[in-house]
Amino acid sequence: MIDPVGFGSCLQQSKSRERSCHTSGRDLGSLFPYQGAGALPGLVTLSPCSLPGFRKLWAFTGPGFLMSIAYLDPGNIESDLQSGAVAGFKLLWVLMLATIIGLLLQRLAARLGVVTGLHLAEVCHRQYQKFPRIILWLMVELAIIGSDMQEVIGSAIAINLLSVGKIPLWGGVLITIADTFVFLFLDKYGLRKLEAFFGLLITIMALTFGYEYVTVKPDQKQLLQGLFIPNCKGCGTPQLEQAVGIVGAVIMPHNMYLHSALVKSRQVNRADKREVREANKYFFIESCIALFVSFIINIFVVTVFAQAFFNQTNADVNKVCANSSIPHSALFPNNNETLEVDIYKGGVVLGCYFGPAALYIWAIGILAAGQSSTMTGTYSGQFVMEGFLNLRWSRFARVLLTRSIAVTPTLFVAIFQDVEHLTGMNDFLNVLMSLQLPFALIPVLTFTSLPSVMHDFANGLFWKVAGGLLILLICCINMYFVVAYVMSLHNLGLYIGAAVLSVIYLSFVAYLVSQNSFLERIIQP
Repeated sequence: MIDPVGFGSCLQQSKSRERSCHTSGRDLGSLFPYQGAGALPGLVTLSPCSLPGFRKLWAFTGPGFLMSIAYLDPGNIESDLQSGAVAGFKLLWVLMLATIIGLLLQRLAARLGVVTGLHLAEVCHRQYQKFPRIILWLMVELAIIGSDMQEVIGSAIAINLLSVGKIPLWGGVLITIADTFVFLFLDKYGLRKLEAFFGLLITIMALTFGYEYVTVKPDQKQLLQGLFIPNCKGCGTPQLEQAVGIVGAVIMPHNMYLHSALVKSRQVNRADKREVREANKYFFIESCIALFVSFIINIFVVTVFAQAFFNQTNADVNKVCANSSIPHSALFPNNNETLEVDIYKGGVVLGCYFGPAALYIWAIGILAAGQSSTMTGTYSGQFVMEGFLNLRWSRFARVLLTRSIAVTPTLFVAIFQDVEHLTGMNDFLNVLMSLQLPFALIPVLTFTSLPSVMHDFANGLFWKVAGGLLILLICCINMYFVVAYVMSLHNLGLYIGAAVLSVIYLSFVAYLVSQNSFLERIIQP
């Protein structure tokens, strides 16, 4: 049975051992009683509580921007460009809605970390029995590996484009093995320098994709209509599937585990409600700013492809590419089928229409997107493994395992198949990560709704009802996404396998909901 007392006793011990807010300069491992799960060795803890005004906000700035990188990974960029090419400006409101939902969920994850001093995986370890805990861990690990594969694919394609094809795709995949371990050395330079580095990568993405936006000059009226008028007139199945894909690409399950741990890098006296409330406020403001920046970058990509390539045919692009200096016109057959793009073809078609500079700047942006997701995946994996299993691994060993799993299938596809099969893996990976969403949503909504866990900061009735409806909506979207994806494969065996897996999947989601309802009843004071 779930132990209704275990969490409370642990939390009381945590509070009794909490340092004063004004203590600074310590390693995170010395700050939290349960540093065995989720500590960030080598990173310096900040103590922003006593700072005034803007300096205080600046001191809290960092975790939200690291979290926001998941909204800018290669899978998101591909979803953006396909949305623009398939539906024009019509799905911008879906992107905005998905980002807002993501922001509200990240708020809950951050509050859990701030109020309890424990991140989501640690709380799950203390609340769930061994069986559901192991299943949850495996599901989140799948999401992390899927995200890592998208980083590998994006980086390999970017390297191939930047080298004008001289470095083959499999060579780019191998290069990505080394880059991860290089980033591990950033740990020794401290937390703020690491956050500044990721800020630099986000700036590179803003500049490169912003350059494409300025070059293409999207219609501003259509942009505003697409954002603020929820409508998809004339949309069919492809546009509906793309709308569902946006939700799956934007809201990352492992990102909630990550954010709940990153906020522990700021030192807060949890015995003081005012300081906890203030920390929650500043973390939320920072998350708003960070996700607004990521949203603008996503807007750049969607509108560029909506303006330039919506309703274009392969023949249209083939003709333009044949008259350009870009040696890739063979990618687009001379037929009247609607143009289909991915992160590789997207760069090529930009180069054909707007010159080689557009191609290389696009590739730099994709490389920055891929590299920025490397370390966030590494930290997510470490927090999840240590939290769920109470198992400490070195980050080197953790990266070696995750990257090996991610690289192996990607490398085989890169060697034995073409770039279309490689980029096609992103569609499958977006489906995979969308399926994992309930395994982050259910725990975070449940634990932040329990007064015995969150005390005065527990969710009210609105959040409980809205959260339940959101979980139901996500499950429905996932089932639609899976059915649409499997049906496109035209294989009876896959239909049967998907049906069996869907029953198992929904059964486990129902089990988690029932366990959480039971937990809420028995823990209530």
